[in-house]
Amino acid sequence: MRINPLPVMLALMVVSVFPGFAQEVQKKASRSEGMNAALSKVQPEYHPIAEQLKIQGIVELEAVVAPSGEVEKVNILSGSPVLTKPSVEALKKWTFKPFTVDGKAVTAEVPVSFSFKL
Repeated sequence: MRINPLPVMLALMVVSVFPGFAQEVQKKASRSEGMNAALSKVQPEYHPIAEQLKIQGIVELEAVVAPSGEVEKVNILSGSPVLTKPSVEALKKWTFKPFTVDGKAVTAEVPVSFSFKL
């Protein structure tokens, strides 16, 4: 089986021309570091179906925070699917003080959890 080298070459060109395109996480923040760096926090809304079905629990997420302090991606670690959707939407609206390494703003992963109780 022969592999076409064109897609591989194009991918390498994109990464070299746009270095932020393949930006990797440069810092893993602790939960307390993340909470202390959070400038604005939006709480998730309890989804009506979750309320009606009396679904409760904790949603564990991981925010990928850009050097600017904006959440650029959210990874779901655990939680009921009915509760994770509003949690992800809320976390995407958070802003953080930039995380730094050696005085330079870097991309960081920040653990965040939301508790849903009726």
